[in-house]
Amino acid sequence: MKHFAVVIGMVALLSCGACQKQLDTLSLLVWEGYADPSAVKAFEQAHHCKIAASYMGSSDELVAKLRGGSAANYDVISPSSDVAASIARTGLAAPLDLAKLPSYLQLSQKLRDMPLVKFNGQIYGVPFMWGPNPLLYDTTAFTQAPASWSALWDPALKGKVSAWDDLSTVYMAAQVLGYDQPDPSQLYNLTDTQLEAVKRKLLELKPNIRKLWGTGGELTNLFQNHEIVIAMGWPLMTNDLRKLHFPIGETIPKENTTGWIDHLMITAASSHKELAQAFLEYMIEARPQKLVTDVTHYTPANPGAAQFMTDEEKRTLHLDDPDTYMKRIYFWQDVPRRAKYNEIWNEVKAAQ
Repeated sequence: MKHFAVVIGMVALLSCGACQKQLDTLSLLVWEGYADPSAVKAFEQAHHCKIAASYMGSSDELVAKLRGGSAANYDVISPSSDVAASIARTGLAAPLDLAKLPSYLQLSQKLRDMPLVKFNGQIYGVPFMWGPNPLLYDTTAFTQAPASWSALWDPALKGKVSAWDDLSTVYMAAQVLGYDQPDPSQLYNLTDTQLEAVKRKLLELKPNIRKLWGTGGELTNLFQNHEIVIAMGWPLMTNDLRKLHFPIGETIPKENTTGWIDHLMITAASSHKELAQAFLEYMIEARPQKLVTDVTHYTPANPGAAQFMTDEEKRTLHLDDPDTYMKRIYFWQDVPRRAKYNEIWNEVKAAQ
C-alpha cells in the first residue's frame, strides 16, 4: 500500500506540473488597438499561447526601444511606413518565409508593391493596416468642418488645441507652408531653410496648444474632458469617441494629410519566430482584419475583410474606392535626416 501511495503521489505531482506548464508568450510592441482581445483571442486558443502587448506612441519610440537593447523583449512589431525600411535595412527585423504566409497574396497589390520592407531580395514585413492623420474637432465648437490645417493657428483657439508629440506635426506645419507642392515627398526631405521656417510656424502655434498627446487614450480624454476642441488625430480616436457618444467630427483638410501604412514584422532577436510567423499569417487573414478594423476604424490591408462588412462599413473605410482615398493621403516615407527633424521638434517643445 505504501508503494502504491508513493506511485499515486508521483502521478499526481507530474500531472500538477503539466497543468502548471507555462504557455508560450508572444510579446508585441504595436500601435494601440492592434492586439485587442477580440482580435487575438482565437489565435491564443488555437496555438495555446498568450499574447502580451505593449503599445507605442510614436515611430521614434519604437526605434529607440529596438536600438536601445530592448529588441529581445519583443517578437512582433508594427512599424509605420516612415521607419519600416530602416528597421529592415539595419537588421532589426527577420526576413519572412512567404511560403508560410498563404494570405499574403490576398493583401492589396498596391501595398505589396511598395518597396518599404523589401531589402536584399527578401521581404521583412506584411502590410497590415493603413489610414490618414485626420483633423478631429468637437462639432459643438464649430458650425462646419475646418477647411484647412491653418485653423489650428486661429487666435480664438488659444489653449484649446492639442498636437501630437510626433514628427507628423512637423509634416503638417510643412503642408501649411506649402512645402508639399508640387511634390508631396518633399515633406520627408525638407531643407535646413524649410525646417527653420517650419520651426517658426510651430512656435507660433504654441500659445494655442494646451497639451501634447502621445497615445490615443490621452487625446480621447482631452476631448472627453472638454480641455480641447481640435487636434490632429487618428481614426481610432474618432471611433472611440463616437462609442462614448461624444460629438466628434473628422475631416481631411484642403491641403490633404499625411498617413501611414503599418506593417507587421518579426524582430531579429525574437526567440519565438515560428509562432510569430503563424501570428502574422493569422492577423492578415480576412476575418481578423475585420476584427481589428472594428476596434481601430483603420482600413485593412486585406480587401477580403469587406466580405464581413455592411455596405456602410465598406464606405466609411473607403474599401469601395481605396485608390481615390489614397490620393488624399501622403503616406509617410523614410526620412533620411530624421535626426534633424527630431532636433527641430525638440527645440519647439523646449521653447518657452
